Amino acid sequence: MTSNASSQEPQKHHGGFKVPGGKLVVVDLESESGVISAASINGDFFLEPDTALEDLNRSLIGLSVNADHQTIREAIHNGLPEGTHLIGFDAQAVAMGVRRALGHATRWRDHDWHIIPQSVMSPEMNVALDEVLTREVAAGTRPPTIRFWNWDTPAVVIGSFQAVHNELNLEAAEHHGIRVVRRISGGGAMFMEAGNCITYSLYAPPSLVDGKSFADSYPYLDAWVMEALERVGIEAFYKPLNDIATPQGKIGGAAQKRLASGALLHHVTMSYDIDADKMSEVLTVSEEKISDKGIKSAKKRVDPLKRQTGMTRDAIIDVMMETFTERYDATPSTIGEESLAKAEALVESKFGTHEWTYRLP
Repeated sequence: MTSNASSQEPQKHHGGFKVPGGKLVVVDLESESGVISAASINGDFFLEPDTALEDLNRSLIGLSVNADHQTIREAIHNGLPEGTHLIGFDAQAVAMGVRRALGHATRWRDHDWHIIPQSVMSPEMNVALDEVLTREVAAGTRPPTIRFWNWDTPAVVIGSFQAVHNELNLEAAEHHGIRVVRRISGGGAMFMEAGNCITYSLYAPPSLVDGKSFADSYPYLDAWVMEALERVGIEAFYKPLNDIATPQGKIGGAAQKRLASGALLHHVTMSYDIDADKMSEVLTVSEEKISDKGIKSAKKRVDPLKRQTGMTRDAIIDVMMETFTERYDATPSTIGEESLAKAEALVESKFGTHEWTYRLP
């Protein structure tokens, strides 16, 4: 009789999480039949009293290997005796380490990143490619990817939930030959003429932002671009929820879309050399929109990268691509003919249609 004991041996899991500005939490787990059967939390953190470490480990035993962050945090809180002090870490940090150990949460370098340089195409194709490439990452047919945009047709790209008549002066847009295009992510309108801004899209698995709120995920996903901006002499920072700013003013904004099929689209547009007068003619920015900004007009909210750096747009993009590549060991890539064909079909059926662009009354 053949023994099957080896197939029933506990599975071992290892992971960790470094608390920003805090301590390292290392997680070693064993699981059987989909349940955590043994746990060891260790690291350079502080914990009082000493004996609470046993309680911390015990609190994880019996949890499903698919337990979410909230379930793990609640188990820890319920398992620790009153008066326990976690110093340099917290229950969320342990939950992140557990999720990483079990493969639900990932780090940037856990993935084989691809990077696609800019190529000129219509605004409609750019937004269609965002949907196509995000769905390919969700399906596992494309690795996590970052793509830089380029275009030669002026457009205003509005957020998924914006109404055209509330965002644009259509007469002014028509006068200046500016198209209106709707993207799949939320957020505000992007005024885009050839060469006047820098836009990139990130297509990633949701595990990269596992356990992070939308608010926390924005600066996390753009930490690399903050480094790139520093390299070109710009002191940039995030203003919640999704603005990128410098001491001289706003330079860009981010938007996200998380597909139910299992992928994340995160994209950013930063102003390079905006025609502020034309933008103010075309965009309708309500007083309510800027009421919490401490300013009187949208013109003053946009501060071009060209003036702050003195560099060409392409040179800044080169630094961004170099920074991303060095930081995450990214591989140069292309869009591919099949993906382009899918995007062209989406332009015909969706992004180039009146029904999609004007879908909100």
